[in-house]
Amino acid sequence: MSPKETSRAPGGSRSRFTEALTPGRIAMIALAVITLVFIFQNTRQVKIRLLIPEVTTPLYLALLATALIGLACGFYFAARRRK
Repeated sequence: MSPKETSRAPGGSRSRFTEALTPGRIAMIALAVITLVFIFQNTRQVKIRLLIPEVTTPLYLALLATALIGLACGFYFAARRRK
């Protein structure tokens, strides 16, 4: 029987939660928290040029939009790599 087919006893030494927390996932969670703290600490108004128009917006909205665009690009390229 392969290790994937065996089931752990309910009193096993590791739970599913601790198995899901790998060092890479912990690092990504910490990075996401630090990014959000940085974004929401920067609240002053800034002028942003979007090709031709100039927009005045709080800096945290510009940073949050940039982070979300980066997240979407990351998911897109990760999905393409899996195919």
